[in-house]
Amino acid sequence: MSVNKTGTKTLAQNRKARHDYHIEDVYEAGIALTGTEIKSLRAGRVQLKDSFARIENGEVMLHNVHISPYEQGNRYNHEPERTRKLLLRRLEILKLIGLTREKGYSLVPLSIYLKGGWAKVELALARGKKNYDKREDLKKKDAARDIQRALRERQKA
Repeated sequence: MSVNKTGTKTLAQNRKARHDYHIEDVYEAGIALTGTEIKSLRAGRVQLKDSFARIENGEVMLHNVHISPYEQGNRYNHEPERTRKLLLRRLEILKLIGLTREKGYSLVPLSIYLKGGWAKVELALARGKKNYDKREDLKKKDAARDIQRALRERQKA
């Protein structure tokens, strides 16, 4: 968990999303949660691995997000991987419906964070990368790292 300058507290990030997808556009959405889910989320017990969003019946639903059961939740605890509704404006949903019908677009959650006490999801409209794109990105990253290393060594001398 980390706290940004803007007062948001990042609870979980989907690190593989930026590796596996070209991010076209990013949206901020609220999440409809139960009481034990928000308590577990505030404790940082959330995982975004293999999660995705899908539009169903005019609503955006979040799938495969694992929020661990709250330890003091007794019989009122929630199911860890239930489908959760995302809260977006109607015009944003209509825009996403049109864009996701295009070939290759997906809705991928990038991070979950707290903003002003409310749980939010950073949702990306993304297009899948090919293997050669992933290799090219890794080469660029390695080259940038080598350049930074060379500059640091030059400054020390």
